[in-house]
Amino acid sequence: MTEVGIDAIEIWTGKLKLDLPNTFAPAKGEDPEKYTKGLGLNASSFPDTYEDIVTMGANAAHRLMEHEGLEPEDIGRIDVATESSFDNSKPVSTYIAGCLEGVYDGKFSHANKGERKFACVAGTQSIDDAYNWIKAGRNRGRSALVIATDTALYARNDPGEATQGAGAVAMLISEDPELVSLSTEQGYGSADETDFLKPNQQFPSVDGKRSVQVYLARMREALEDFEGVAGRARTEDFAYIPFHTPFPGMVRKAALFGYRRMIRDTQQEEELADEIGRQPREEAFGVSGQGPESSGTESHADEEAYEEALNEYMDGLKRTDAYQEWYGRVIDPTLTISREVGNWYTGSVHLARTSALRTAFEEDRDLAGERLLVGSYGSGAQAEIHAETVQDTWERKIADLTIDQQIEDRYDLSYEEYERVHDVHNHDIESDLDQGEIEQFTDPHGEFVFDGWGRMGERKYRFVE
Repeated sequence: MTEVGIDAIEIWTGKLKLDLPNTFAPAKGEDPEKYTKGLGLNASSFPDTYEDIVTMGANAAHRLMEHEGLEPEDIGRIDVATESSFDNSKPVSTYIAGCLEGVYDGKFSHANKGERKFACVAGTQSIDDAYNWIKAGRNRGRSALVIATDTALYARNDPGEATQGAGAVAMLISEDPELVSLSTEQGYGSADETDFLKPNQQFPSVDGKRSVQVYLARMREALEDFEGVAGRARTEDFAYIPFHTPFPGMVRKAALFGYRRMIRDTQQEEELADEIGRQPREEAFGVSGQGPESSGTESHADEEAYEEALNEYMDGLKRTDAYQEWYGRVIDPTLTISREVGNWYTGSVHLARTSALRTAFEEDRDLAGERLLVGSYGSGAQAEIHAETVQDTWERKIADLTIDQQIEDRYDLSYEEYERVHDVHNHDIESDLDQGEIEQFTDPHGEFVFDGWGRMGERKYRFVE
């Protein structure tokens, strides 16, 4: 059976940096550890005034095509996942294709182009679409280009403001991939939720507490569904577990819930019993479900008693040496990039995967044949879990990534400069950029840039040598 998966990956981060403990926290009168320890973030990336979701996506895709020696005729479809789109009709993929055609002799005339939207899970859904297209035999030997690109902005003084970020991840989906192959088995957890949404607005409306609950509930459902077709997931089965990472603090919660489930009714649970006891069982409390959204005929008192016992167990579990060792080995390496760039919405889980592989490369770890368990999530809400197998040639694909240098080269904004940049990218504010007076903080080189508006209000782009 032909394997299908991610053949290559490239990343482009916004060129500006907002330092959270040293710039953002003092301006807000906050303790820096609220961000570094609470959220788990050191900095956020922002687009310069000549950058947007098209330039970042096109630059990541261009770099990928150059490294892989590809021409437009090698690509049979271009799917862009974003929740930052500025046009309700024309997909971002057409803009990106237009940019790329400006630097290649060939055209993407026969490539299918589309745009996916389901909050942050859309990048993984786009990979699924490409996987199915190839498996169906419709690709004619060509690959798919999947681009997750977002500018994750919040209104100023919104509680989510510190988690902002901007960047793009471009992925080549192919037969016989050289990075990771995708499992046929998938698990889903989905429900109609209003934890995070943007009804005809640029900045999100967020119920923060509810959003955490929904994230955890949908991830649990997706893991249950995955195990229903792939078999029981065990802690020793996976080298890394990349989660969707709106901020690393959220992953700390998800990882603990996942670990608890994976050790339940195993020797690991028994070995920890002398230290923290066994996990509370729902049936002992008359509760029919598990987690923050269990449903059934249980009484409110029963539910509260179970949740209290479960929280006590979880508090103990996260302090055990066994959990700390597992977390440090399997989860923490997935967070190193996100700590420095913030939330990239559709790209976040793909940053987490890349972060893990990059860590393994730096540690000279032999990952070939090992598996990842990837947990994607999008508000509104849906989680998807699937497995990936690392290929023999994975190191060659990771070796040339420049994300560390990109992070190092960002322009460090003052708080006043951050406010100006935020206004430039706020669609409701008429900025100097609208008048063609662009105050840029960095100089573009070898990349696509925003170049004003056309006669029908469309955004225009050009390549700067």
